[in-house]
Amino acid sequence: MKRYLSICFAFLAASLFHSGEAFAQASPDSVVKTAVEGTVNAMKADPQARGGDMAKITQLVETRFVPATDFERMTRIAVGKAWSTATPEQQKQLYEQFQKLFVRTYASSLAQLRDQDVKFVFDTPKVDANAKDVVVESHVISTGGDNPVRYRLAKGAQGWKIYDIDMMGAWLVQVYQQQFAGQLSKGGVDGLIKFLTEHNARSE
Repeated sequence: MKRYLSICFAFLAASLFHSGEAFAQASPDSVVKTAVEGTVNAMKADPQARGGDMAKITQLVETRFVPATDFERMTRIAVGKAWSTATPEQQKQLYEQFQKLFVRTYASSLAQLRDQDVKFVFDTPKVDANAKDVVVESHVISTGGDNPVRYRLAKGAQGWKIYDIDMMGAWLVQVYQQQFAGQLSKGGVDGLIKFLTEHNARSE
């Protein structure tokens, strides 16, 4: 189970290869395909990343994954209703700390994929001309079998952006939302910021 989740986490972590301009012109399945295959190949081609250098792998996630996401949307969904009541400064801190948590989680998972022979299959979704939200079905194929992974993307001014992923029937950002709700109920927005900050500090 842990090995499967690691592959899935890495699959999402590998979500950027081309520039933002390239993604703005791409179909949702092309965004995912180019991002995943490009970043995994880049990781495998880099001696430091291939050797397990977490600083290098984290750098790949920061520079190649984050620009392909609508991270503000991800943060709003994860924080839930409390986002609208948070001050601009609190929103900034939530965004930064959640992004740091997210990046480190995927960097750690991506490290486990570096020496695996993995192939990817991406299904082309039926997208209406006016569609603003779509799910891309994909598959991680390895010696462990065929593991389905779904990406949810939203279309904005900069084209299609990833904002959630479904692994084993659970949308990841919604899982975070449930976890954050507990912290919000105990300590409010400041309590959640404190929790995220301390968690990230322990991971350094």
